[in-house]
Amino acid sequence: MLKFLASQPEPVALDRIAKAVGMPRSTAYHLINAMMDEGFIVHIPDDSRYGLGVSAYEVGQGFSRQAPLQRLARRPLATLVDELGQSAHLAVMHGRDVLYVLEERAPGRPPLVTDVGVRLPAHLTASGRAMLAALPAAQVRALFPDKDSFVQRYGDGPTSLSALRAMLVTTRAEGFAREEGSVTPGFSSVAAPVLDHNALPTAAVAVTYPSDAETGVRRMAAAVTRTANLLGRRLRGH
Repeated sequence: MLKFLASQPEPVALDRIAKAVGMPRSTAYHLINAMMDEGFIVHIPDDSRYGLGVSAYEVGQGFSRQAPLQRLARRPLATLVDELGQSAHLAVMHGRDVLYVLEERAPGRPPLVTDVGVRLPAHLTASGRAMLAALPAAQVRALFPDKDSFVQRYGDGPTSLSALRAMLVTTRAEGFAREEGSVTPGFSSVAAPVLDHNALPTAAVAVTYPSDAETGVRRMAAAVTRTANLLGRRLRGH
């Protein structure tokens, strides 16, 4: 119920909540009242609707403070860097962009544009393509409704929804995403999604390397996928 309310742009009527979560109206009403007592849901009497309360906000703030995703990912990313000798990073979706939340730089490797806090167009990055390939087609279409959605950095990357879809088909077939010079000329990346309990992408793990190292791409992709799967199991509590 809280997840449904969080996905809505405004407070929602009781009947719609009950239908969305698949429970009788009376059951939904009692559950809502219990969560109202704890501050997780608030009633808007003028509109006869329900929305998220202050306690839900506090839980979200606690998640941000504790940064569990970064904490869970730090050691696996460090192990990945030790194995491949290339820099690795963790990114999450932020609208049509990816937001980099963790980077582990390999010794002796140059700094990359994918530093913590940087946002880049998802369709240009391996991390973004990995997560987009794991999303439902309708959600990808909603993120990229027209050609203006496809910004470019160096003129290399999909410029239409059909081109992006074809790229995502290839990504699914290969089992990992790749990017070659779309973000930074001379550098390529491979990435794999970190999936939650609903098989939806929570984040993506990626490794960036000089483009002339293409001969080892399959080995790097296998290591990245293994790390992403490990992090997914950790996020699910296993």
